[in-house]
Amino acid sequence: MARTPAVWLVTRHAGAREFARRQGVRWHHELPHAQVLPVAPGDKVYGTLPYWLAAQVCAVGAEFWCLEWTASPQHRGVELSADELEAAGARFVRYEVRRVEA
Repeated sequence: MARTPAVWLVTRHAGAREFARRQGVRWHHELPHAQVLPVAPGDKVYGTLPYWLAAQVCAVGAEFWCLEWTASPQHRGVELSADELEAAGARFVRYEVRRVEA
């Protein structure tokens, strides 16, 4: 029997969790911090990851969906609500990240 792909949400922010819900993201696993994930081909990871972790996610055939928006100076370092994220134009964007050896 085929494995059902898992959906991961990586965030510690309540506003980002609510924003993801509003966008229709339904996750199986939630992690408060970026860390090595036991992902498999077909899994989806939503959130913000450092490049090296995003590359690991993509290397196994999983999808990486970054939560991105343009933060104004007053929003930097501040936890935003789902409403504030929406007002800032936040969205999940799929990235394909790979490590390139020099």
